[in-house]
Amino acid sequence: MSKTNVDILLVGGGVMSATLGTLLNRLDPSLSILMVEQLEQVALESTDGWNNAGTGHAGYCELNYTPQGADGNISIERALGINASFETSLQLWSSLVELGDLPAPGRFINPTPHLSFVWGASDVAFLRQRHKLLSAHPLFRDMQYTEDRAEMESWMPLVMTQRDPAQPLAATRVAYGADIDFGALTRHLVGSLQDKPGFELWNAHCVVHLQRHGQRRWQVDVLDKVSGRQKTIDAGFVFLGAGGGALPLLQMSGIPEGKGYGGFPVSGQWLVCSNPEIIRRHHAKVYGKAPLGAPPMSVPHLDTRIINGQPALLFGPYAGFTTRFLKRGSYLDLIASVKPTNLRSMLGAGWHNMDLTRYLVGEVLQSHQQRMNALRRFYPEARNEEWTLANAGQRVQIIKHCPERGGKLEFGTEIVAAQDGSLAALLGASPGASTSVPAMISVIERCFGERISQPDWQQRIKALVPSYGESLIKNTDLLNSVRSKTLNSLALV
Repeated sequence: MSKTNVDILLVGGGVMSATLGTLLNRLDPSLSILMVEQLEQVALESTDGWNNAGTGHAGYCELNYTPQGADGNISIERALGINASFETSLQLWSSLVELGDLPAPGRFINPTPHLSFVWGASDVAFLRQRHKLLSAHPLFRDMQYTEDRAEMESWMPLVMTQRDPAQPLAATRVAYGADIDFGALTRHLVGSLQDKPGFELWNAHCVVHLQRHGQRRWQVDVLDKVSGRQKTIDAGFVFLGAGGGALPLLQMSGIPEGKGYGGFPVSGQWLVCSNPEIIRRHHAKVYGKAPLGAPPMSVPHLDTRIINGQPALLFGPYAGFTTRFLKRGSYLDLIASVKPTNLRSMLGAGWHNMDLTRYLVGEVLQSHQQRMNALRRFYPEARNEEWTLANAGQRVQIIKHCPERGGKLEFGTEIVAAQDGSLAALLGASPGASTSVPAMISVIERCFGERISQPDWQQRIKALVPSYGESLIKNTDLLNSVRSKTLNSLALV
């Protein structure tokens, strides 16, 4: 059995691993880095352009990031945090374009206005108040609000066809929103890493065993799915960035910090437009309000996409229930993830989320006509024959131990790291890829704390992400500076 020694092992070939590898390589080019991906290419699961919204989740249009309480008050804190995080991602991508590690921006990111659209008096009042609160903050100062139908028609002509003139309508718009092909972004990042000494990519390799040995070292056995041979990797640091596959790998590691975690898998589907003329008539991401009881990932939106350089128009996603953790996973994934250490968490979360499960099963059983009826609330003239159903990616939402309920279901992402910093895993879903840069910086701070505090790493990280160590929420001058630079260098204005 062959043995390979590396400083860094990245398990999974998605945007998270590619981002972490890029950052570590820039911080210390002498590090040896190995990426292992179980599929034949990188970025084929959740990172693939067809498997995520590509929105560049900035909080501009996603209404679920500004929840309204029972008292009618709207909370904007999460939207502020997500927007600041996305600005951090933009900074790294901008720097990498200038350094030549990423190609011309249009190869992976394109300007696409972000709109929120609502109807009915109560939702119009909600959107009006949301805009008032958000636009008062420098992060959202450029958000436009309108109840004028002519203006809305100029923003989203498809959406405004055949609207009841008596129905109250409202919309917000941020013109410099982005559409991101995270699959293309990841392939460019990995391709750039492959041109650098010390980096290696093993496709079609899956982890079969993971065990700590010695001080801050891991022995990882992988199976070469082409040759059938097993290989051993001795790694100083392991990152589990395998999307839905991260939870089983975290459990395999046996670190005490991973105990109690479970996963709730959610599938997704899109309606995809087949008429090029309709695709040309819409250029925006138009988000509405999620149905009552729906998970955040199923917020409905009529979505302009640029995937592999080609324009597309999608509506959805339609959430569904599955027992697989990956699109190409096994139907036994959910059952296999139940362990003595997370049984109480899983049972507690399942008991308290039966309504969600019923909702997801109902989504799976919808007819094409029912899905088209949902689309017509956004695009009234949609014709059945011009839209087809396509499968989107799998997501595994986090289940955590909760003393009061046994377990609770959480939407978002979370980093789980070993106490000694030798291993870290990323669990969860949305906003996911859009906040990949701050998420991976957090991994570096937690697992390479001593090195990131040194002057050389400080200088290098600030060269890549000028706002590092500062708050874009609080520092308006810094926000203005970095936003002006990134919007121009990424050709978003």
